[in-house]
Amino acid sequence: MKCPVCKIDMIVVEYKKIELDYCTKCFGVWFDSGELELMLHGLLGEKAFLSQLLTGHKVESGEKKRKCPICGKKMDKAIACKEPQVLIDACPRGEGLWFDGGEVEQLVKQACAASGEAEQDAISFLADALHASVDSPRINTRNTSS
Repeated sequence: MKCPVCKIDMIVVEYKKIELDYCTKCFGVWFDSGELELMLHGLLGEKAFLSQLLTGHKVESGEKKRKCPICGKKMDKAIACKEPQVLIDACPRGEGLWFDGGEVEQLVKQACAASGEAEQDAISFLADALHASVDSPRINTRNTSS
């Protein structure tokens, strides 16, 4: 799969039954439909924050619209978090969500604060899943070029 920002092949990072498409150049993350729910539920066991996130409002932005790496349609901009504001890209067909580098960490921090859960476990998950070396025995990565 090609990164919607850099247009290079992303790698798939598999961790705790979740597959994340990750760009090693811009550090963006693509979540296929259902993967974000799985990650947040697995980390927090909390659905209230998740349902609030998934009903995020579409917004107009000066940021260039990106194409969905699955269907090729221009993605909508949506606000996922308010403080600090995280502007994500959402496929209009529901194929998935794109987070620029650092935005997933902001989302997890806000989810942890909203749920009252310890932030460290969630941040450790992200550090392990997204920043580990390709040689790590705990994480299986593969190229997703197609």
